Amino acid sequence: MKTIWEGDDRAEAVHVGEVLSDELPLLYDEPTLIVTASALLRIRNRKGKIVRLELNPAQLEYERRRGRENIVLKSRQMGISTWVAARFFLKTILQPGTLTLQVAHTQEAAEGIFRIVHRFLENLPEKLRVGPLRTSHASARQIVFPQIDSEYRVESAGDVNAGRGLTIQNLHCSEVARWPGDAAEILQGLRAAMPPSGELVLESTPNGAEGCFWEEWNKAGETGMVQHFFPWWWEPAYRAKAVSAKSLTEEERELMERHGLDREQIGFRRKVHAGLRGLAKQEYPEDAMECFLTSGECFFDVSAIDDRVKEVPEPIATRMGGKLQIWFPPVRGKQYLVAVDTAGGGSEGDYSAAQAIELKHGLQCAELQAKLPPLELAQEVAKLAREYNDAVLVVERNNHGAGVLAYLHSVCRYERIFQQKGQDGWLTSPMERPTMLNLLAAALVETPEIVSSRRLLQECRSFVRLPNGKAGAKSGAHDDCVMAMAVGLATRERMVGAGQRF
Repeated sequence: MKTIWEGDDRAEAVHVGEVLSDELPLLYDEPTLIVTASALLRIRNRKGKIVRLELNPAQLEYERRRGRENIVLKSRQMGISTWVAARFFLKTILQPGTLTLQVAHTQEAAEGIFRIVHRFLENLPEKLRVGPLRTSHASARQIVFPQIDSEYRVESAGDVNAGRGLTIQNLHCSEVARWPGDAAEILQGLRAAMPPSGELVLESTPNGAEGCFWEEWNKAGETGMVQHFFPWWWEPAYRAKAVSAKSLTEEERELMERHGLDREQIGFRRKVHAGLRGLAKQEYPEDAMECFLTSGECFFDVSAIDDRVKEVPEPIATRMGGKLQIWFPPVRGKQYLVAVDTAGGGSEGDYSAAQAIELKHGLQCAELQAKLPPLELAQEVAKLAREYNDAVLVVERNNHGAGVLAYLHSVCRYERIFQQKGQDGWLTSPMERPTMLNLLAAALVETPEIVSSRRLLQECRSFVRLPNGKAGAKSGAHDDCVMAMAVGLATRERMVGAGQRF
């Protein structure tokens, strides 16, 4: 804990319970926040007793890594909601003029968390409760501190007007994966009510490979939001009778070795899997991708995707704020292609994607995913193709592809452009599309080692068979990396068939 404060008896120095009322606003200080919380706040523990708030491992780790904007993917009952409520309660009472808003998936759930906040208030020293923290209104949805002009509110995500007309300094969004209606629109409205200095926490257990929380989690690298993943073993209470060493499966032994688990924790895991079966990975996650269970029939082999996710290498380099990821740099003498799936671009448009693929083995070497207008996309993919030994540039000419191809000729002066039946670019026709996707599906099973991108694998997981019989991304999900890779593998097969020399 010395990474958060120096352990120099500050708890004694703070004397929160004895501080004079007019000094209360001076107590807020990030380095001493945990000390202050422990001295000041009380919670109800698992046995129903009111006790001092002492942070558990997950809460401490969250506080250690926390940023201004955070997204938390977690197992059940890790205490994250409690700590976020505690943190925001302290900021509300120790910083005059603060409005904190908590939004949960249902009103019942919101009020359940808010009872924790009321317990904080009710167990404060009397000197504080009758002084600057005297409330003018305290209900199941609102606590107002008029003397310090601060307020703590709770609302349901089912209220389309949640947060409207407010200026929110602290926003806690709970169980976002289970928000009803258009969760993305609700979240957008709430974010618009926050000043640049506001603190945001989105937290949830997973609920399928689709929707607002899934999207926010996957694009965290792009938005700068700090990701926190807490699998079930971060909770010390998750233990059961130890299983025998002889009964351990290969999977269990591997899990124990990788994460330092013991046989009591494996005993708990077996109980969970026996009771929840297929939902165990979602309710008590062990991997930040596997836990987003695919509802509906995934087009690709889910087990193959999940197996590969555990093995994918980290990029050796990233550029453009993480939009371009590189795993294998170009090697002299090797030949490459760069396959491009185009989109309209712009901040409100869809993503475009490009895959740099080594021709001989089909190895994915680099991946670009960005919202770029046609000219900028042409410039970036031309730069990438030149870097990879003047690679063959394969641009899907459907939709916006024609504009990208025109810029490649007129502005970028790039000549090595793939042609199909005498025309520049690749045409993804209704007849061609299933063949392309089947090539990618086969590669994930037969040669998964050629896939390097976690981003691509995430898209594969939400690529499903739709009610109309076609295959595509679920509503709210993306498939640009999938389609760029499918174009690349299909082009590579075409070039191999034509006797291309490697």
